[in-house]
Amino acid sequence: MKKKMAIMTLGLILLVSAASYAGFGLGADVYSRYVWRGTDFGNSVSVQPSLNYTISGLEIGAWASYPITSDLTSLGANENDLYMMYSVGNLGLTVTDYYFPEAGNVFNYTSADAIHFLEGSVSYSLGPVGLLAGYFFSGDEDHSAYAEINYGFYEKEGVSASLMVGAGNGMYVVEDDFNVVNVGLFVSRGAMSVAYIINPDAEANFLVFGYNF
Repeated sequence: MKKKMAIMTLGLILLVSAASYAGFGLGADVYSRYVWRGTDFGNSVSVQPSLNYTISGLEIGAWASYPITSDLTSLGANENDLYMMYSVGNLGLTVTDYYFPEAGNVFNYTSADAIHFLEGSVSYSLGPVGLLAGYFFSGDEDHSAYAEINYGFYEKEGVSASLMVGAGNGMYVVEDDFNVVNVGLFVSRGAMSVAYIINPDAEANFLVFGYNF
């Protein structure tokens, strides 16, 4: 009985301890255009709200991007994603459900049409260096992969800057071969940020302004 009570007490302490680190997070960003991994999704100013709940190392959240124009005839599309990320030290493991409402029923995960794209990704940070690798295991018949490295090289008087290079295949490139698709310089000060992005594969470039609320 004493042993069982000790186990129950320990479990209660762990639960209370975990709950003390739990909480909701919310926010929104506004960008002059939505550029993701070197590809323009929107050709419009986009509002990007987010909501998450974190407990210990587990974060569950929702993120979306909505162009403010009604012209969605090109790459522009409403996007409403769900994700779950578990962090251990500098290592992060994430599963993301990319969903585009115009494509169909949110509960339809079996359609051959592109409604839900499921990606597993791994991220790791070591000082100023960050690494990311992602792989689409469902929804994308190409099973596209993406890898990225970024380096924070400047931090002074409230201004920070970083360089980033990303490469992918499948949905990210003009051809199927793995290629560099995302080269960028990111500079931020307070809630404002500006990014200069080049996609060598698509021969495109972008200058994007963002503001976080």
